[in-house]
Amino acid sequence: MRTHYPRTPHLPWSPGKAADDVTAGDLSGFVGREVVVTEKLDGENTTMYADGLHARSLDSAHHPSRAWVKALHGRIAAGIPAGWRVCGENMFARHSIAYDDLESYFYAFSVWTGDGCLGWDDTVRFARRVGVPTPPVLWRGTFDERAVRAIKLDTARQEGFVVRTVEGFARNDFGVRVAKWVRPAHVQTDTHWMLAPVVPNGRGPAAALWDVRSGATPDAAALGAAIGLPATESDAVVEASARLDVGQRTGDARLAGVLATLLHDRRRSELAPELAVHIGLPLARRVADLVGLHSNLHRAVPDEQRRAGLARMAMSADLGVLHAVAAAVAPERAEREQVEWSLLHADDAGLLGPEPLKPLRDGMRDALDGLDGADRCWAEARDAFAAGRIATAEEGRAYTWRWRDGGFPRLVLTSGPSGSGKSTFIAGLDNTDVISLDDLRTARGDRGDQKANTGILHSGLDALDAALAAGRSVVWDATSINGQQRGVVQAVARRRDAWLTHAVLLVPARELERRNARREHPVPAKVLDAQLHRFVPPYPGEAHRTWYIGAAGTVDDVAGTLDSEDP
Repeated sequence: MRTHYPRTPHLPWSPGKAADDVTAGDLSGFVGREVVVTEKLDGENTTMYADGLHARSLDSAHHPSRAWVKALHGRIAAGIPAGWRVCGENMFARHSIAYDDLESYFYAFSVWTGDGCLGWDDTVRFARRVGVPTPPVLWRGTFDERAVRAIKLDTARQEGFVVRTVEGFARNDFGVRVAKWVRPAHVQTDTHWMLAPVVPNGRGPAAALWDVRSGATPDAAALGAAIGLPATESDAVVEASARLDVGQRTGDARLAGVLATLLHDRRRSELAPELAVHIGLPLARRVADLVGLHSNLHRAVPDEQRRAGLARMAMSADLGVLHAVAAAVAPERAEREQVEWSLLHADDAGLLGPEPLKPLRDGMRDALDGLDGADRCWAEARDAFAAGRIATAEEGRAYTWRWRDGGFPRLVLTSGPSGSGKSTFIAGLDNTDVISLDDLRTARGDRGDQKANTGILHSGLDALDAALAAGRSVVWDATSINGQQRGVVQAVARRRDAWLTHAVLLVPARELERRNARREHPVPAKVLDAQLHRFVPPYPGEAHRTWYIGAAGTVDDVAGTLDSEDP
């Protein structure tokens, strides 16, 4: 059934109200609730369904400005459930504001399931999954009229803003849960845009990324410009995108697979921080992990070991995407055959879907919600599932009973080159003992003396063992740039049954060089280069939990917790 988008009332102080506009009578629907304020874009209101679309008028006729959004609908319609509708702004044609850096010609601002509007966070997740952006967020918090009134816009470039509650609401409540502010004298053209020649708005570099998310054929040159890395057209990219479409991968999953194919020969440790500048650390890390793992599928593996290996890789990557990348870039027929054989095993094990561990996770979450040891239990259940010791959530709940009360020591193990911000990050952690190899060297007389490394390491490991045995929370402050260096520390954690968290610092090489030059104790340039060359960041699943810390020093991505496993 086709449905009009409701008329959005103006906020009482909106200067752009016309005589026939609706004004919010009061703001009681916002009071005490969390709201999000998004930019109001100057486009054409458009509603998409699984089987069609229309502009604000249900019988809207063809217009040249609607051709692009119709093509988009053809790509994403399969991802819209029956009875749902996606409402947004068609930004193709210039109206009263000229845009030159759009991420897409369509921005979704609400998603409806019958007469109910999804909450804002669910709206963003759904939009990203089908491959369309949402309008820029200007403010979010518990409703504060003074704060909303204080929002400043560049009215030469911005039409206004929309306030809505973060939680979802029924259609009947639309008038008290959504309101807008529009600039004065918004319409500044003499001729209605539909009666004038169509002048397209401009799209920015990020549009190439959203095109791929929504199912368009990848443009390698445009993608390279968007991510700041050189990229060239190849048959592998075409094949990978076709395989991803067959596997029904859309949104970030499709983009990750295409980018990993384009960049499959890059160093994983360098790729994540470089990409993070352009696409954010969570997606950059997933692209880098695909790059690092795909060649594993080219190797011959005993069949009896395949399921366990695939289950462990599923903690780091979407196996459907990983196989698409590995097949597309396989150098020879033998490697391609190994990928196809692996694909059969993954399918037989039920690991090819986008969320193969979801039934286990959901069942564990229901039993563990609110418990101190919940995330540790989830980590242990994941490992047991990969090893074949459990198969169901019921078995997982029984298997992890002893960790439920949280009565175990905790260890944070840092991993990152010199200058990546380990000490600064550690300083922000509360109630932890810090074992720093640099401090141990200083205590022996010379922070820079590497000759006594073996003795220093053993002293640190002894102190770690004693602290964990006493049940304390400990941070291991060292570069720990490869698996061998982390392994000796992890062995102590296993012996003391500690909850292990990897804190992985991912900072671009250029920034590390800049920081190193300004440090109180800089390392020689050759040493930093060697660290960067040897740096092998841990994958999710190598610890119970993993924090990924970006150049700003904040945890920008998490893997291994019950919440972080949700796409």
